[in-house]
Amino acid sequence: MYAGLVLTIGAMVAPYVDRSVLADHIRDGYPTYSTDRIDTAVTAWLVILSVIGALGVASWITTIFAVRGQKVWARWAATATFAAGTSLALTTLLVKDTSGEVGLAPALGLVGLLPCVAGLVAVAMLWRRA
Repeated sequence: MYAGLVLTIGAMVAPYVDRSVLADHIRDGYPTYSTDRIDTAVTAWLVILSVIGALGVASWITTIFAVRGQKVWARWAATATFAAGTSLALTTLLVKDTSGEVGLAPALGLVGLLPCVAGLVAVAMLWRRA
């Protein structure tokens, strides 16, 4: 589960490392957008991805404490959180915007799926222990 927490933090930081990935993707989809409008769209995506990342970090921490505390609801909560997180990651990766392209740069969408892989492993291990 700690790997999932680290991957979530990495996915949350990735868009800030190189904002040009988002800007280039938006510019390709909307070639008539001004630089200011592209910057606004990039900022909106950064806010959205930061909120999603913060929720992911909170979910990992809560799940880690629940499992360590041997809470009876930990497996069900981890499974529900995995399903919600994976659904959200797939949505950001696959949903197309009005340009006909996916809204989020595919590279960032794929990075956002990495914590889901750790989540799948964690959930499988939790249910195997039962």
